[in-house]
Amino acid sequence: MTTSTITVTVFTDEVLARAAELARDSYLPGWTGASGEESTGESVARHLESAAVLLEADGWTRTYNHGPDVSAELPAIESMSTQAMVREVLLAVREETAATAPRTLSMALDHAARGGNGDADTRDVAYEVLNRVVRALTGHDQARATAWAERLHRTRKDITDLLDAGARFARTHGPGAAEAPQAI
Repeated sequence: MTTSTITVTVFTDEVLARAAELARDSYLPGWTGASGEESTGESVARHLESAAVLLEADGWTRTYNHGPDVSAELPAIESMSTQAMVREVLLAVREETAATAPRTLSMALDHAARGGNGDADTRDVAYEVLNRVVRALTGHDQARATAWAERLHRTRKDITDLLDAGARFARTHGPGAAEAPQAI
């Protein structure tokens, strides 16, 4: 299978079934986040869907690069007052988090964690869900969703299709689903 022809049809029920097998064979407690509390499949699915909505609204970018011109625009720190430094930092943060800026997959997942549709646990579990789906798709046991999303030929549709597949997986195989929860 060549990854350059990835479309929505690759995230089939068969791929999600392979991801479920990977989850069953995993030794990691995949539905439990850093807080020590378990996230439901539904809450992880909502997090993934929220990230997809952000990418549809704000756009998607494969990678995010500030480039060398960002530091060239800043005045020399030695000549700045504390107030001027704080102002520059706040402007940089405002530009970085602008609602209309295109986002990477990681940025969308992180923003969904802060935007009320998820939290740090659902974000971390969402990454694991997406990793399982990409591993099932590629057949490579070390594949990661963020690296997959950064391939030169990816499109926003590829990424939103991945997020949709992850949400379907979470609802079907996560805690609270009709079938027994599986480790991811």
